[in-house]
Amino acid sequence: MTCSWSRPEIVFRQVIELDAATVLLQWATGGLLFMWVTTRRRELSLGYGWLMRGIFILLAAFGVVSGFRYGLVLGRELAQIGVVVAATVALGMSVIQRKAGVSGHMAEHDRRSERVAAMTGIERTVEPRSGGADTKAMTEFDPRLDLIAPVLGVVGLVFAGAAAGGNDALAIARTLAGAAFLGAVTDAMLLGHWYLVQPGLKRGALVELVRWVGYIWPVEVGLLLVPTGMISVWTGAIDDGYQGILGWFWGVSAITTIVLVFLTMAALKERYYSAVMAATGLLYLAILTAFGTDLIARALLASP
Repeated sequence: MTCSWSRPEIVFRQVIELDAATVLLQWATGGLLFMWVTTRRRELSLGYGWLMRGIFILLAAFGVVSGFRYGLVLGRELAQIGVVVAATVALGMSVIQRKAGVSGHMAEHDRRSERVAAMTGIERTVEPRSGGADTKAMTEFDPRLDLIAPVLGVVGLVFAGAAAGGNDALAIARTLAGAAFLGAVTDAMLLGHWYLVQPGLKRGALVELVRWVGYIWPVEVGLLLVPTGMISVWTGAIDDGYQGILGWFWGVSAITTIVLVFLTMAALKERYYSAVMAATGLLYLAILTAFGTDLIARALLASP
């Protein structure tokens, strides 16, 4: 009596693409989108917006260079140039209109000043920030300008997903979900650090971003499991070259990311200011595991 077994057929068809230009566009698009989610609250000082726009402008610019040099997708590259231009214009407008300040931030500052005056008896005169002939010059920056760049980025990501190979709809969905996932977790980590610069900032802005990471996680992971996806790596239909270890490492990264989201939310429920710093430390780890979740899957599913 003989016994035979066969290994699952190895799949060699590329079903997604790992391309530096696409990853950089994802990162910049998601980052700029969730920057708007935060700055639309009008609670953060102008410096936060300047920092974030500067970071993501550089990422998008590197993406343009990478695309033209290592693998041109014309629609993606043109859209990525649009992201750089639109974000730069928004940055310039924010700098030009800086004297108007940020309404929510100034209102909170004045409220705290009045509270201190009431507690100490030391009166503090609050200078009027606008009025008279300078009213037009003091118009506050419109945060809707920050939406133009990520909208252009989404257009570029659609081109990138369509050029990735395999099922176009699935590739585009994975590309867009990855952009939102990477952008949300990056912005949450950076915002956590901004509390050192603006310690009086309410936690609502950070809580909102962490919740967004949690909302996007099942979409990101689910799309990467849809066939042909990471399940094929676990079954051996796609060979990772390391006897399946990378597939399981991806699974650990995905699970660890959502665990860190829950731990971060728990930390932010604590009253003490140190809780924000603890949450930021957890987000440091989350950004590593989130990038592992997206990039490891891309590397494995892009294997020729």
